[in-house]
Amino acid sequence: MDHRVKILFTIPNFDTAGSGKVVYDLVKGLDKAKFDVSIACNHDRGDFFKEVQKLGVPIFLLDTTAEYRPYHTLYGRIKPIIKFFKENQFEIIHSWHWSSDWTEVLAAKFAGTKWLYTKKAMSWGNRHWKIRSFLADYIITINHEMVNYFSYKKNQQLIPIGIDVNYYTPEFSKPKEIDKDQFKIVAVANLVPVKGIEIILKAMQLLNDKNLRLEVVGNDEHEYATTLKKVTGDLGLNDQVRFTGKKQDVRPFINAADVYIIPTLDEGRKEGMPIALVEAMSMGIPVLGSDISGINFVLKDFPELMFEASNEKALAKKISEMKNNGENYRREVGNSLRKYSREHFSVDQFISEHEELYLKLAR
Repeated sequence: MDHRVKILFTIPNFDTAGSGKVVYDLVKGLDKAKFDVSIACNHDRGDFFKEVQKLGVPIFLLDTTAEYRPYHTLYGRIKPIIKFFKENQFEIIHSWHWSSDWTEVLAAKFAGTKWLYTKKAMSWGNRHWKIRSFLADYIITINHEMVNYFSYKKNQQLIPIGIDVNYYTPEFSKPKEIDKDQFKIVAVANLVPVKGIEIILKAMQLLNDKNLRLEVVGNDEHEYATTLKKVTGDLGLNDQVRFTGKKQDVRPFINAADVYIIPTLDEGRKEGMPIALVEAMSMGIPVLGSDISGINFVLKDFPELMFEASNEKALAKKISEMKNNGENYRREVGNSLRKYSREHFSVDQFISEHEELYLKLAR
């Protein structure tokens, strides 16, 4: 093409939005000789926003969505959004909003702008998803089950989320002091009930092994975290469990672990493609995950590392096997996962596939 394609990425924020780092990596990696990139988000709160600013791309602090109702006044409410899209002459808008909102794509239609979105979670609970998908020029899915939901939509593509495998690496310095008698479990999650962290706690109680340690990395100031802390006490695990709170850099916590566990329940939004799981794999850490959508996509070639969702007995057995098989076994598992993540979930491949798609849409 004889010009740079103007792309706007929209996302609610870089504070609570789990896909913020993914958008950051994508914006950072796109060929700036081919693409003129901007970002729109609702606010500038959170430490990670400062990192996004360092990318040096225009960032617009505005909400590009509107309330649906009342429908007869909707056009008036999206008119400023239409104007914003037109004035900046965006050719492509790529939405990373988690919700089923379709007012943004409607504004894009009125502005004459191509609009696509990445489906991030396994939630299809209302008709608004169908409206959003019908209006979209393109849909990107991130696991194999999502494709079936959009079977009527030809303009779609499966692009697994990629990570920087040179950032999430086994060479990341290990803590100087590690108690060899302890077997450390780590869980990194946005602490909401569907994440099922209590399944790890119950499995630990079943094992009754005082050498087990669990670190839960994530915002621990919400109601679910409070419930988890109470469950921890009720199960007599206070001395074995630590809630670290939210951490911008999770690598030291993953790296110090003997095993990473993602015990998401088979209900609600479930998982689209769990990034922290891939990060642990890339760092050469053994992992265990519940056999649900998203997780079983990432671990499809490692069925022995999955357990039945909500089944603490099955998880306890997997933890016991991982511990008793020894350090050499865990190192072999970690090396296999590292190699697999490099081959299937690299950020370079992720960026390349997006670049090809954007150029196709802009023709």
